[in-house]
Amino acid sequence: MKTYATNDVVDAVVIGTGAGGAPLLARLAQAGLRVVALEAGSEKDPTKDYATDERAQEFLFWNDERLSAGDNPLAFGSNNSGTGVGGSTLHYTAYTPRAQPDDMLMRTEFGVAANWPVDYHTDIEPYYDELEHFLGISGPSDYPWGPKRKRNYPLPPLPLNGAAQLMQRGCAQLGIRTSPAANAALSGRYYQEGIGWREACTNRGFCQAGCSVGAKASMDVTFIPLARAHGAEIRPDAFVTTFDRDSQGRITAVVYVQNGQTYRQKCTTVFLCAGAVETPRLLLINELANSNGQVGRNVMAHPGLQIWGEFDEDVRPYKGIPGGLISEDTHRPFAGKSADFAGGYLLQSIGVMPVTYVKQMARGRGLWGQALIDAMSRYNHVAGINILGDGLPYDHNYLELSDELDARGLPKPRVYHTDGENEKKMNAHAEKIMRDIWSAAGAKNVWAFPRAAHIIGTCRMGHSPDEAVVNANGQSFDIPNLYISDNSTFPSSLSVNPALTIMALALRTADKFLMMRNK
Repeated sequence: MKTYATNDVVDAVVIGTGAGGAPLLARLAQAGLRVVALEAGSEKDPTKDYATDERAQEFLFWNDERLSAGDNPLAFGSNNSGTGVGGSTLHYTAYTPRAQPDDMLMRTEFGVAANWPVDYHTDIEPYYDELEHFLGISGPSDYPWGPKRKRNYPLPPLPLNGAAQLMQRGCAQLGIRTSPAANAALSGRYYQEGIGWREACTNRGFCQAGCSVGAKASMDVTFIPLARAHGAEIRPDAFVTTFDRDSQGRITAVVYVQNGQTYRQKCTTVFLCAGAVETPRLLLINELANSNGQVGRNVMAHPGLQIWGEFDEDVRPYKGIPGGLISEDTHRPFAGKSADFAGGYLLQSIGVMPVTYVKQMARGRGLWGQALIDAMSRYNHVAGINILGDGLPYDHNYLELSDELDARGLPKPRVYHTDGENEKKMNAHAEKIMRDIWSAAGAKNVWAFPRAAHIIGTCRMGHSPDEAVVNANGQSFDIPNLYISDNSTFPSSLSVNPALTIMALALRTADKFLMMRNK
């Protein structure tokens, strides 16, 4: 691995090493650029540092306090972001369905949110294909929704765990189509070009934390080693605080704190990939890229209502990939009819770790003491379904800097989130369907846990600087040598999990930057 002095003017500094930063970092390094990645978290050895214990892996979450406001305040930490070399992918559940073309045309279809300034078929789909084969996605050979793939998934689906089998049974009785889900976890041993062999998933079910065997395609075992093999330098425990700029406003150095010391890395271009909270927070702290006042606006979150039930069968909800089964029959539930809400959602089976489940029952059902103990005694017979749906942007949902300071003396972010009528109607529609599925499957003691997943949209991409922070290539309208690559740029939330699309946009941003640089 190469190392660079802070006085060296590197071609690019990448801030963040998650789904937005790591693919971009690898692409730039492969092109021969001198690149440095700054990661706020530490670097761990999965084989030594990832215990099969929820509490022991909480260091993977972004645990700095964030302030949450609004009628439906968002949960942070494990729900929305991570820290460490690999970012949130260290504890994402590896659910990687593709968006569908109409996901990116919400304004055209429903008159809400904003259209994406890129074309699905030419700008996104080729990167989906590349990523699925590089990462080793396990998925079905015949997926019934969306455009037909040019190539099958490289590996067959992972085994269906108990929750997936029960959801499959209930859906079959109701005539709802299902399919094994696409997951970025290896169903068989897989050779990764430029890296070598990765071992298959052992179905230990700890995808919601760190994968100790490297079967889950987190960035630390995929794009990070690829980037290093081509000369990229990764600096862990490097928290970015500010930037140096020249008289024209271009960034000339990134200022960061590492082990209590302040450093300045000189560079010609910056790629900010810190996620939909830390990216706008850093820009607002430094009053950057915000001449139109759009940084921090358009906060979105996926409606993620969960329905839990207890079964006579021995489910063992901690086993297997958490999201084994999917249905997109609800992608556009009102197609050809008078729409009750805009957009749509997917259905997925879900497993759960015991500590997570007991917290949800305390919060969602108000159980405590002996009642909670009694409910947890039935944990091995629990299974869940949840949705992942289009959440819309509203003027009342935004991120701002608070007056409270963190341990570094920086303003804490405050995120406002209140569901609109669209989200309320979507959740109501989904709750009935999920309760019907569990009833058909034989569930008892069914209960709902309202929630939202992912934070999206705080630095929207678009065609016009009047309404967007970056252009279609992720380039700041205000600062030409600043790019953003993470889910803060999403113009709409999509009705699928964001990780695969974040990676696709990252590769596209890198390719567009390289094309412009080489002109």
